[in-house]
Amino acid sequence: MQSQLKPETLAVRGARTQTAYNEHAQALFLSSSFLFDTAEDAQALFLGEKDGYSYSRTANPTVDAFARRMAQLENAENGIATATGMAAVQATFLSFLKAGDHLLASSALFGSNIGLINNLPNFGIEVSYVASHKAEDWQAAIRPNTKMLFVETPSNPTLALFDIHALSKIAHQNNALLAVDNSFLTPAVQQPIALGADLSISSATKGIDGQGRVMGGVICGSNALIEQVFLHTRTAGQSLSPFNAWVLSSGLETLFVRCEKQADNAYQLAQFLQNHPKIQQVNYPFLATHPQYALAQKQQQSGGALIAVYVQGEKQQAWQVVDHLQLFSRTGNLGDVRSMITHPYTTTHARVPDAEKIAANITPNLLRISVGLEHIDDLIADWDRVLEKI
Repeated sequence: MQSQLKPETLAVRGARTQTAYNEHAQALFLSSSFLFDTAEDAQALFLGEKDGYSYSRTANPTVDAFARRMAQLENAENGIATATGMAAVQATFLSFLKAGDHLLASSALFGSNIGLINNLPNFGIEVSYVASHKAEDWQAAIRPNTKMLFVETPSNPTLALFDIHALSKIAHQNNALLAVDNSFLTPAVQQPIALGADLSISSATKGIDGQGRVMGGVICGSNALIEQVFLHTRTAGQSLSPFNAWVLSSGLETLFVRCEKQADNAYQLAQFLQNHPKIQQVNYPFLATHPQYALAQKQQQSGGALIAVYVQGEKQQAWQVVDHLQLFSRTGNLGDVRSMITHPYTTTHARVPDAEKIAANITPNLLRISVGLEHIDDLIADWDRVLEKI
């Protein structure tokens, strides 16, 4: 029956592990190891000849339930959960790339993703970046040894979009995988697998939790691909803690209603800001002024909760906004029910060379806003008050 259910229902009732006690909520298995009935039983578990659990670094019922529910929402065959979003990205790279292979990545990426990718040559993996969203530019950058294409869409923090279907065709025509970082939108708003991607990666720390409580990551894809990731993560120790998985499963239960309301708030705030004389530019995928508005309409269910705002002026004016807003928490996280703001040039991308930041439109006057569930009138009034002062 679950295959016939709508995503909103699966987010609440999908892939639960229930014990003989018939608990109503998802069971939490806080145990580092599990018992074996016999020595023969232990051997079968360790050889993978029998389904079950032996050690929580390799598998845990609570963690598996969360990963399976995420896979259902992502329209994927399977999923695997990791300790953080960055652990999920690293596991993706090291599971499918080896010395001599080539990774083709967008230059519009989260600072930590850039740092991780720039470290891959230490493992003999070639890396190059594409500073364009046009499919023909990606095709031109393909090499004979290209094994993976990697994008964030929307990108962090400028909200540039990439055509997942078009890039998947390029990847598959060249015997490569397409991996998409879906952290900004979550499967409630975008499903990269359904659009042609091979792997969908999310930082569950963000919108999936939605409360800023725990860290986690998840990778979804085909059974064969996720099995390959499992062979890496089970020995690399990148597993998600059972407690965090339990919290994240609870976050999924309110994911759709949160995302819908946050996107509505974000759209209204973006409309207000783009018409304000103290704002130079607003990037929000569902604004008609976004250069890839048509693509956003095609592959996203909403504009999401994130807005990129370029204030008139330089870093000083941007910092004044950050320091004086009262209803926007100054923090580097995103996707919470509480609205948040950060200055990417000096925080999330602080270690990226200035020339590279400018080339990626990450300028000193750029602010990244994550819109929460506060009343929209209060959020707009907060911005209006601050903008009048700078």
